[in-house]
Amino acid sequence: MAKLPRPLPYAAQREIFTRFQAAEPEPKGELEHVNAYTLVVAVALSAQATDAGVNKATRTLFQVADTPAKMLTLGEEGLTQHIKTIGLYRNKAKNVIKLSQILLDEYGGEVPNSRTALQSLPGVGRKTANVVLNMWWGHPAQAVDTHIFRVGNRTHIAPGKDVDAVERAIEDNVPADFQRHAHHWLILHGRYICVARKPKCGACSIQDLCPFPDKTA
Repeated sequence: MAKLPRPLPYAAQREIFTRFQAAEPEPKGELEHVNAYTLVVAVALSAQATDAGVNKATRTLFQVADTPAKMLTLGEEGLTQHIKTIGLYRNKAKNVIKLSQILLDEYGGEVPNSRTALQSLPGVGRKTANVVLNMWWGHPAQAVDTHIFRVGNRTHIAPGKDVDAVERAIEDNVPADFQRHAHHWLILHGRYICVARKPKCGACSIQDLCPFPDKTA
C-alpha cells in the first residue's frame, strides 16, 4: 500500500480555507429540513442517493410527517409511498419508523445531540450523526463522504486511508476557526469543482496550493 502523503502545512491550510470562506461565508447543506427530526430523516434517506432526489421526495413527506409521532401515524406503507423514488427505500422506511419509535419511547420525541445517542438509532451511522450535530447544533463535526474523502486525499488537506482517518486528519490539521464549516466547503468543492473523473482545475480557487499531479487545463 502506498504511503500516505503528509497533510499540507498550516499556512497552506489557512490560505485554502480563507479562500473557501471568502467565496462562501456561510455554506449550507443541501438537504431540505424543517427541524432536527426531519434533518435526521433526510440524512438517513440520503445514503446512496442524491440530495436532489431526497428533497423531491421529502417536500411532501415533511408536510404531513415532521415529528416522530406523525411519522408513526403515517406508518411504514404510507412512508414508502412518499420515498419509493429513493434507492433502498423499503429498508430506509423500516429504519425511519424504528428510529421514530425509539425517539418517542426513549427521548420524549426529541432528537438527542450526542453522537453516541444518534448512532444508536437505526440507519444512523457516524456520518449521519456528524451531519446532524454540525447542521443543527453547530458542532464542528466532520461528516466525511466520498467527495470529502477524494478532496482530502487529492489536495493533501486531509489524507487518510479511510473515512475515519480523513475525519481525524481534518480535525487535526484544519485551523480551528474553520472547523465549523470545513466539511461543507470540502463537499461543495468536491461536488462542483474537484469532481472524480475530470476535475475542473482551471476553475479551482486553490489549484496553486494543490499538489495533485494530474491537473486538467
